[in-house]
Amino acid sequence: MIVFSASSGPGLNGVRRLVCRMAGWLLVLGVAMLLPLQVAQAERIKDLATFTGVRENPLVGYGLVVGLDGSGDQVRQTPFTQQSLTNMLSQLGVTVPQGTNMQVKNVAAVMVTARLPAFAQPGQSVDVVVSSMGNAKSLRGGTLLMTPLKGANGQVYALAQGNLLVGGAGASQGGASVQVNQLNGGIVPDGAIVERGVPTTYAQNGAVRLELHSSDFGVAENVVAALNRRFGGQTATALNARTIELRAPMDPKSQLSFLSQVENLQVSLPPARARVVINARTGSVVMNRTVTIDESAVAYGNLSVTISPQQQVSQPTTPFGGGQTVVTNNTQIEMRSGNGTIKRMKTSANLADVVRALNALGATPQDLLSILQNLKSAGALHADLDVI
Repeated sequence: MIVFSASSGPGLNGVRRLVCRMAGWLLVLGVAMLLPLQVAQAERIKDLATFTGVRENPLVGYGLVVGLDGSGDQVRQTPFTQQSLTNMLSQLGVTVPQGTNMQVKNVAAVMVTARLPAFAQPGQSVDVVVSSMGNAKSLRGGTLLMTPLKGANGQVYALAQGNLLVGGAGASQGGASVQVNQLNGGIVPDGAIVERGVPTTYAQNGAVRLELHSSDFGVAENVVAALNRRFGGQTATALNARTIELRAPMDPKSQLSFLSQVENLQVSLPPARARVVINARTGSVVMNRTVTIDESAVAYGNLSVTISPQQQVSQPTTPFGGGQTVVTNNTQIEMRSGNGTIKRMKTSANLADVVRALNALGATPQDLLSILQNLKSAGALHADLDVI
């Protein structure tokens, strides 16, 4: 307890000034402690969920790329390229006699894919991806001819055409070649024009549904609470751990403003579920900040086997000895076993401690995969282990 005594005017003013300063410091300290916590745990609904019905639609088509510098399909090995070229020429009024063996090296058969965005209208442009389906060496410098792009129902929704943009490069001469990146695929920026739109329905009688990117009861509860605080009443209702139903205004203009505010509303999130993702092919390990490890002991060692085949040649010392040259195969097998070490891992309460403990083991990335799996089996690793 602090007791202030004031018997005169100046003393009382000094006490007031001190109290005001202390109150200001406490206010600044409280704001400084609260702001980072709110910013770190808050996220927009736009980053957490999407409106049901607002989605993209995949499109696919088959076409031809021309203008290649002798790096196209070999007609003998890809007969569908010659057949497609013959059909295209016949539609343009050029008749190719049957049985003609066309030796064209500047044409390649390709598959064309695109994604039709939501609310797309005729006349808009979308990007297309072009991929070779024959034995063309490169699509660099080619031009995609007009290709209809169809949806899952078989109807044409866009037409693609344009010059390819290939990110790779390569050269070959005298049997030697060098290549950077992929040459059998490219993109055509804004290469497809939408010919037909897909109706997008996201509201039925004023009801709009939000779909979370991942099922989580805690996130769904926080989103519903934030929406009801912002718009009042029973605006939002959680149907399950993934779907949230909203009561939106019936007027289209008010509905648009309402959905815009919903997307940009900040929501505080509960701690994420502890998870470790292991890619067995590349040896990469990724873990989130909620992963913890109990105190445990880990022992590991390395075992390597080396096989060295050798050939020994035995031949006579003089050309008149009458002997015969003998070749003997000699294979040496060497096995090396690294010293197994056992190390203690202390309890780790946060991600930094987990990383520090794993680095202290000095294990290679491949060894780390096995160590994490064994820690999970022993109950020392508190996280979901996903191997992809």
